[in-house]
Amino acid sequence: MEKALVLFSGGVDSTTALAMAVDKYGKDNVIALSISYGQKHKKEIESSNKVAKYYGVEHLFLDLSKIFEFSDCSLLEGSTKEIPKDEYAKQLENTQGKPVSTYVPFRNGLFLSSAAALALSKDCNVIYYGIHRDDAAGNAYPDCSEEFNRAIDEAIYVGSGNQLSIVAPFVNKAKKDIVKIGLDLKVPYELTWSCYEGGDKPCGHCGTCIDRINAFEANGVTDPLML
Repeated sequence: MEKALVLFSGGVDSTTALAMAVDKYGKDNVIALSISYGQKHKKEIESSNKVAKYYGVEHLFLDLSKIFEFSDCSLLEGSTKEIPKDEYAKQLENTQGKPVSTYVPFRNGLFLSSAAALALSKDCNVIYYGIHRDDAAGNAYPDCSEEFNRAIDEAIYVGSGNQLSIVAPFVNKAKKDIVKIGLDLKVPYELTWSCYEGGDKPCGHCGTCIDRINAFEANGVTDPLML
């Protein structure tokens, strides 16, 4: 019997990946893993709780915030930087080829390595995560790229004694494609959270808000959080 562990933030991408895993393996064979990394707000964790309860899956938590305490990434609570209010393409014009300021250093590498240890301990043989090509574009988030995914998948497969592999169903897809898949699966997007801010409503102006709003609009619907 196959069993999946899903890296799960409570946002659009990871919630759609969770829905796909539940649809394929059944809720009793899916575990959601949410990770705190020192982010400025707890809305992600609150949303992940709601979604995990909706699907009835086992939900694990891990705190890795200590590792990022020396980073000045603008998403982190210890940073003095403002979170940019612009789309990623505009942000990249000022980075000289480096990732955007909301890139948490090697986050996906760390998350996947930690997930691998937990997945093996919980008798899972696949790890799902929701990276997609829009985040990788222009080197905004290099640990969302197809090249990174191939490398980390091979490392985890070899390092686990050929027991564990990665499924990145959206690595070659745009966010609008993810929303289309989720709408077909009737994903409860009203329970999710993507905004980098922690207000009562999404700010609508940070990079991830802009991408999310556009993805829903491309599917002819309004983001339920913006109603």
